[in-house]
Amino acid sequence: MSTDSVTFPSYLDLHQSGQLNTRIDRLFEILESCTLCPHQCRVNRLAGERGTYCRAGVKAKISSFFPHFGEEEPLVGVHGSGTIFFAHCNLHCVFCQNYDISHLEEGREVEEADLARMMIYLQNQGCHNINFVTPTHFVPQWVAALPKAVELGLTLPIVYNCGGYESLEVIKLLDGIIDIYMPDTKFSSNNVAKKYTQAKNYADILWGVLKEMHRQVGNLRLDGQGITTRGLLIRHLVMPNDLSGTDKTVHFIAEQLSRDSYVNIMTQYRPCHQAQVYHEIARRITPEEYRKAVRIARDAGLWQGFGVNLVI
Repeated sequence: MSTDSVTFPSYLDLHQSGQLNTRIDRLFEILESCTLCPHQCRVNRLAGERGTYCRAGVKAKISSFFPHFGEEEPLVGVHGSGTIFFAHCNLHCVFCQNYDISHLEEGREVEEADLARMMIYLQNQGCHNINFVTPTHFVPQWVAALPKAVELGLTLPIVYNCGGYESLEVIKLLDGIIDIYMPDTKFSSNNVAKKYTQAKNYADILWGVLKEMHRQVGNLRLDGQGITTRGLLIRHLVMPNDLSGTDKTVHFIAEQLSRDSYVNIMTQYRPCHQAQVYHEIARRITPEEYRKAVRIARDAGLWQGFGVNLVI
């Protein structure tokens, strides 16, 4: 990882030039025949229709917002990552650990001004960034809140914390708005993704999205205190029986992005929600499964973001 001496969120320039408002206008146009994600269900959310897969409406729905100390160390720093959790989801994984938010859609609808005040509250708490969690289906709404937040004094980097099933067009519209991309890399196989999520072409979509995110922000960078200011932080959840397809994923990252990519190889899988219905994922991973995933990543040339002798 490289080190930055100055943190300067990229959206401030876009706001000052007026380009941020142009992006907002385009994003709301997409809502009229919604293609915010690769499902492209084309419902008119501006007219009150809800997404076919995400079931989201025209207003952003927030489950919670708070300084989060359970994220990756470069995000958390001393005072935490300023997380804003959105309800709904476009993936609906059968093993979802946040199914009350993503599947049951618990939360409250908010206006753009409310979102702006949440951002300022988190900044005032000392958080090092604004971390939008599962933001895909509400991109126009939270981007529209940014100018209001900037006028209130927002200066923190923006984290796009997503499931990896993203519209390439929308990600390109976020160029210069997002400082830190944090996508999941759930599956390297479309067939596996189709079985456990609503995304039958997950892997095909993921590779192009990762390339675009990396093009925009590059490898993860840190400030003088070891806190990230910009870059790509990739999450890879190890699943039982290697259903996440670690080998293909890490080789793609190493060969198509960078061997200096920060990849958090995660042990957190547990059989939540409907996972018990599927015998092959109805258990935690073993220590050996995790160590094997780490060895594969190291053999591919990756070296940042994962442990060696982690106890599960």
